[in-house]
Amino acid sequence: MRLLCLLAIPAILCAADAPISSVDKAAMNPSIDPCVDFYQYACGNWIAKNPLPADRSRWGRFAELQDRNERVLLDIIQGAAAKASRTPIEQKIGDAYASCMDTAAIEKKGIDPIKSEIEWIEAMASPSDVVAEVARLHRTGIRVVFAFDSQPDARDSTKTIANLRQGGLSLPDRDYYLKTDARFVEIRKRYIQHVTRMFQLAGESAGVAAQDAQTVLDFETVLAQASVDRVTLRDPAKSYHIMTKPELALLLPAMDWDLYLQGIGAPAFDTLNVAQPEFLKAIGNALPGESLDAFKAYFVYHLLHARAARLPEAFENEDFDFWQRALTGQAQPRPRQVRCVQFVDRGLGDLLGQKYLETAFGADAKARITELVGNLDKAMAEDIRSLAWMGDETKKAAIAKLNAITNNVGYPKKWRDYGSLAISRDDFYGNAARIAEFLHQRQMDKIGKPTNKSEWGMTTPTVNADYSPEHNSINFPAGILQTPFFDAQRDMAVNYGGIGSVIGHEMTHGFDDEGRKYDGDGNLRDWWTAADGTEFEKRAACIAGEYSGFTSVDDVKLNGRLTLGENTADNGGLRIAYMALQNALNDKNAKRDKVDGFTPEQRFFLGFAQVWCENVRPEELRHRAVTDEHSPGRFRVDGTVVNMPEFQQAFSCKASQPMVHADACRVW
Repeated sequence: MRLLCLLAIPAILCAADAPISSVDKAAMNPSIDPCVDFYQYACGNWIAKNPLPADRSRWGRFAELQDRNERVLLDIIQGAAAKASRTPIEQKIGDAYASCMDTAAIEKKGIDPIKSEIEWIEAMASPSDVVAEVARLHRTGIRVVFAFDSQPDARDSTKTIANLRQGGLSLPDRDYYLKTDARFVEIRKRYIQHVTRMFQLAGESAGVAAQDAQTVLDFETVLAQASVDRVTLRDPAKSYHIMTKPELALLLPAMDWDLYLQGIGAPAFDTLNVAQPEFLKAIGNALPGESLDAFKAYFVYHLLHARAARLPEAFENEDFDFWQRALTGQAQPRPRQVRCVQFVDRGLGDLLGQKYLETAFGADAKARITELVGNLDKAMAEDIRSLAWMGDETKKAAIAKLNAITNNVGYPKKWRDYGSLAISRDDFYGNAARIAEFLHQRQMDKIGKPTNKSEWGMTTPTVNADYSPEHNSINFPAGILQTPFFDAQRDMAVNYGGIGSVIGHEMTHGFDDEGRKYDGDGNLRDWWTAADGTEFEKRAACIAGEYSGFTSVDDVKLNGRLTLGENTADNGGLRIAYMALQNALNDKNAKRDKVDGFTPEQRFFLGFAQVWCENVRPEELRHRAVTDEHSPGRFRVDGTVVNMPEFQQAFSCKASQPMVHADACRVW
């Protein structure tokens, strides 16, 4: 692995006095005016030359890097599977992969592994049986009716509490059940056809299967009608309701809560957070009227869908045909070996992560990334202090929160212990079931315990980064710290535009419309003066309005309120990264020569834009417009640079051109 030499800040360039070629000129379409459509200028040729692979609904620079990481992981896992003498880590990851790849054994077993689970459901004869089955399904990772897990107490993040929230839907969002637009009506029709075929594969006659499929849709529609919309879910205060167990029982009296909690392995507790009490009230009024047969059909379909990847190919194909082909436009599944790598990464991520680090990430890289993060911290502090719209009292609190952020780089401080988890080379179905119960029990074991604020939510090879408001922490997995986000052989300007904007993005999440409601300790607390809170909301409304005007595909607009947090982070993160670059250049008295004809500022913006080059199927765009809090790549680029005078100055844009907004939006 090459040394990550450019991440030392202040930094010198790897190539003595002059940086080598850095911007991906082959990706660009120079016939486009950058002030007219910067995204096409930066990415036009990449888009034209990288058509969507058949096994993708979206293909972009993130996916390119993920593909490279998956090849590294595949080599690691296949090596572990083939070794005669293995460490405990190699045994688990190797045998988990081998069991997933043994399609002959999976086909031979047929539906035998799932038969007993279906029989338990079909044998339900009383309300208590229904409760027991809800608990059993939850324990195995299938969130029917509602979801139950653990999370830090939003108002005292030092402790972890039980958390109950709405759930139980199969389709991606309540809108898929409730909206009468032609596209949603068509999806519901295809959903019934799909569920019918799944029941037939499980042995039902065509007539019975069709009836059961309609029952499943009707049952889930009841849940959808009770569900809160996604924009409302983004407000943490609206999902915080501490209740006692007797108060919970009043919301859904038909549920034997003691039986349920015993069934899921929850420890004793007195209070919990009920995120959406009205959801429980609504289903408490509706579901007791449902027949046992309705619960049976609903449970069996959720079981078949959740287990499809562990069953014979016919189940996998049918599940793919609806959930990927129909909903996202993906033409064919990913190769089996890739799906099995993903199975190991999701289920045994901390074991695989340890092996990944031996190949892809070292202590030197961790130190340099940490130093870069520190430089972005300084730039954000400067940004906060310079805000004309924020008063001194709120600025002081904002700086205190910024200083309290924990930056986790590369990999977690402590790996999970999988010692109690048995993995067998010839039992894919059983391995997946044991992993699901293992992960569920980890959640249950946290209830009533001090919150572990150093815990990660992503695996080490993941090509992503995240901010946790309850932990007030940012996680940068080793998987993302590579090209196109970072490349040791290019100059600092492009690296600041790439990985720097990602770091700035995650920092800004601590101060977006959701993150700003938590203090530096990760507690839900209003630390803003009333006047400053009003000023923030005015500026956030500008960004929400801007992105609501963007058309994702056909007549489908983005939801600027759903994507507000991500758009705020894109805008603030890029500005902070730009400030950090300028500081680094000034600190080193660095040359500001052009490279490949571009100034450092132009290279910075190109480095940012080129991580978002992508092609997306129209079905996927429609799907994401309803469900995704992120805007499509072209709007993450153009929607951000139109608000930056620094961009317009870098490319000498005129006031009348599309990449210049007369009333530019800015929060951070």
